[in-house]
Amino acid sequence: MGGKYRITGNTFPRMRRPRHRRKLVLSVTAAVVALGLAGWGTLQIIDVFTGGNKQANAADRPKTCPSPSAPAPVKALPKPAAIKVNIYNATPRSGLAKAAAAELKKRGFAIGKVDNAPAAYDKKVPGTGMLLGGPTAVNGPFPVLTTQLPGATQKTDARRTADVDLIIGTKFKAFSTPAAAATALTALTKPSPAPSSC
Repeated sequence: MGGKYRITGNTFPRMRRPRHRRKLVLSVTAAVVALGLAGWGTLQIIDVFTGGNKQANAADRPKTCPSPSAPAPVKALPKPAAIKVNIYNATPRSGLAKAAAAELKKRGFAIGKVDNAPAAYDKKVPGTGMLLGGPTAVNGPFPVLTTQLPGATQKTDARRTADVDLIIGTKFKAFSTPAAAATALTALTKPSPAPSSC
């Protein structure tokens, strides 16, 4: 080649990218990053002032406890006089059903049959006793009688009458004292406090 492109000696033209292109790419990249950061910051500010970030706002808000609501209604349990109890002795000790009937009568319960337990339960009630009654007895007579004989098991049958059977078990020693029974009954009829969400 001749003219100004003629190669002479050991000098060769160097082929390199123009430097102004690299500066241009770096400038454009920096501008994009700066714009992105500015946009993100703007969105954060908007969220703070408009409530867009609900989670952050909920965390910043002070906890307010609702005013105490009305307590749960008092449980309507039957009075002892309204509960007819049949008393059966499932233990080898004689006269236990009669003594238990006399004690419950003193405490205001209506007494029905007093006898030895039927064969299905005779000497087969290992605890202090068993309460046996219809499905409606679960929320009525059963809790009241349990205050007299804590630990008594409960069982429902198909009867439609309101009477309840108290089958005395082998671990029976005595009924609760009248004071302890009254305290337990009061606790049952007290309204339960509303649960606090705070």
